[in-house]
Amino acid sequence: MLWSCIRVVVPTLTGAAIDRDIENGWHPTNLLLYAGAILVLGALSSTCSGFRRYLAFKVSYAVETDLRQAMFGRLQELDFQYHDRAQTGQLMARSATDLQQINQFCTMIPITIANVVTVILVSVFLLAIDWQLGLMALFCLPFVNVAAKRFSVRLHPVAMSLQQELSTVSTVVEETVTGIRAVKGFGAEVGQHRKLAERADRVFDKIVHLARIRGRFQPLLDVIPSLSMVGVLAYGGILVIDHRIQVGQLVEFNLFITMLINPLRSIGQIIAQAQRAVASSERVSQILDAAPMVTDRHDAKGLAPGPGEVRFDHVRFAYGTGDTPILDDLDLTVRAGESVAIVGSTGSGKTTIARLIPRFYDVDGGKVTLDGQDVRDLKLFDLRKAVAVVFEDTFLFTDTVAANIAFAEPGASLDRVKRAGELAGADGFISELPEGYATMLGERGFSMSGGQRQRIALARAILADPRVLILDDATSSVDASKEHEIRDALTQVMDNRTTIVIAHRPATIALAQRVVLLDEGRIVATGTHDELSATNPRYQEVLAQAAALDAARTELHLDELDEVTS
Repeated sequence: MLWSCIRVVVPTLTGAAIDRDIENGWHPTNLLLYAGAILVLGALSSTCSGFRRYLAFKVSYAVETDLRQAMFGRLQELDFQYHDRAQTGQLMARSATDLQQINQFCTMIPITIANVVTVILVSVFLLAIDWQLGLMALFCLPFVNVAAKRFSVRLHPVAMSLQQELSTVSTVVEETVTGIRAVKGFGAEVGQHRKLAERADRVFDKIVHLARIRGRFQPLLDVIPSLSMVGVLAYGGILVIDHRIQVGQLVEFNLFITMLINPLRSIGQIIAQAQRAVASSERVSQILDAAPMVTDRHDAKGLAPGPGEVRFDHVRFAYGTGDTPILDDLDLTVRAGESVAIVGSTGSGKTTIARLIPRFYDVDGGKVTLDGQDVRDLKLFDLRKAVAVVFEDTFLFTDTVAANIAFAEPGASLDRVKRAGELAGADGFISELPEGYATMLGERGFSMSGGQRQRIALARAILADPRVLILDDATSSVDASKEHEIRDALTQVMDNRTTIVIAHRPATIALAQRVVLLDEGRIVATGTHDELSATNPRYQEVLAQAAALDAARTELHLDELDEVTS
């Protein structure tokens, strides 16, 4: 505001110096005073401009930081149903490209305010000097306003579409980098490059479309102020000749009109950036406004002490509204300290059972209880501290081995970390790493074999010391010939702990005290592994299918090794 006021005063001083000390006689002392005043105001204006720029960037980056933290917090709050649908590349684009657009717009807010104040003050000064000449100078403003509205309306859908296309580019890049092993394994580099080129061409087309719209609007902002200046020079010259205004006032008028040119020219840039920021803010708001389906109830209770009994009581569940239920009227009780293996063909609902206990999803009917308490009535933090899941798809963070094992308890001592590694059968290969437990892992731990990653994930669950341990195909990535290496470790971990084992290998299934055969969301048989293997044809069929799949995986793995060796 101060910067704008100072700028508006300078033309007035210039006009006064001309009229009082040049036209009406030479007064060097007064001229020096005017010149000195203009210099002081210029220095003050520069100081204000520097502070304005500093504060603009400070506030804009503070806004970006706050929004990024809010988005990150909301993404962690959102449940599995949201993340099942969301694309990682889209989310990354919104937390990067879209936030940058909002940042850039926030940076422009102070200069936009200054421009508005400048236009208002200049209009007042022009009308005060001579209202007729002032109206002639300002006749361009209504036309600029109409053009700006049309420009904004045409620009918004294109800006929204551009941000969406930029997100698709991020998605392709993210998926290609994350899945680089699959891309290279299938020789799909050319296809992915072509896919990215198509997306990049779409982005290019949208940007060119935006440039074309701006190219039609921007010339108006150059021509209209020029017409005003021509009119002022023509009519103002007549007024000077008729002695209705002085020469200094005409110079002052032209300086004021010159001051209007930059604010008017910047309207196009401001509107273009504003529309991209609006499009980006709408996309960011879609995340911030998303409501998690699984949250703490207002009367949620803490988890009471208990031995760890899990019960499914007439549970019905489907992943989407109207979908065929994955689980249908399921009744299952896992007694405290008991280990139960869930066996079934693909799509039978095994993994779904593992996801319902820690309440990654809410059941559609019936209830799941832990030590007699409905999991929906419990605080999520307490529930998930009591239930640890080792997933088939192991995820390790870019950090040390020790930090990955102590992920649930970052303050855990190294002795506890090593003990968990020993129980998981991971201590041997970890000790052989260059820096042992302090070794940094690459992205997702891909520098290790699948079996090594799963043993680290198992150690992570062991360190958490959960009331209920769920092993969701946790040995699937371990070579069958080396599975015995962690079998003893699993036996120790499962001893006297409520454990649910989702597996397809007989050796792992045999570790459980009881086996439950699941088919189409219902329990069709229960017993020990030996009993079902001898008496149940469906159980035998499921194991045979799993063995065939294992053999195919092994053959594929050997083929890959042969190819690497050659």
